Amino acid sequence: MGFFSAHVVLAAQDERAIHAFAGINSDTTFERMIVGPRKTVERYWDRVAHRHAAPRLVRESQPLLAVDRKTLRGGLNGVSVRAARPAEWESVASNSAAMIREELGYDPRAGSAEFDANVRASVERGAWWVGEIEERVCFYCSEGPYSQRTLQLQGTWTPPDFRRRGLGFGALYGICDLLLKKHPALSLYVNDFNAPALALYAKLGFTQVGEFSTLLF
Repeated sequence: MGFFSAHVVLAAQDERAIHAFAGINSDTTFERMIVGPRKTVERYWDRVAHRHAAPRLVRESQPLLAVDRKTLRGGLNGVSVRAARPAEWESVASNSAAMIREELGYDPRAGSAEFDANVRASVERGAWWVGEIEERVCFYCSEGPYSQRTLQLQGTWTPPDFRRRGLGFGALYGICDLLLKKHPALSLYVNDFNAPALALYAKLGFTQVGEFSTLLF
């Protein structure tokens, strides 16, 4: 299984499937990102690297974490959670862009209105969540791809002014608690060097179930 566009998302493990994906994608060099299970990405990249410039950024090890109703633990810590309102889309887009700049080293808004348009559409369909403290938004998180088994969480972000106060913990707990009413499990992946995020997810009850890699161009 795979998805090819500016983002190449790989899910195959069979050697023949990986080879076939590389062949299908033989004329494609416009990728901005290749992401998937670590071993799959490594084997795919071995087959296509000769026609690419080197990645500008490699996230070699990204633990894939999951939580379900039985393992989730925590509390709100005074934070309230809700779906982001359509009128808040600009704030959501700004903070989402800040997260990408910090995590991936580029500005997704530079030179294109597509990022803002996508965030706005996502907010309008109820896929963005926020945490609030004293009527101020202190946390952001979005719903990503989902299946019968899990929903992937994306864009988890605590603005710098609200960090080290337990607010991200409370907000993410509340959002997970709500989403687990609709999905059997939640998942996300994180850079292996992001110790604060790993500690937060472990405290909430997330456990490692796999490992991803990402190549960025």
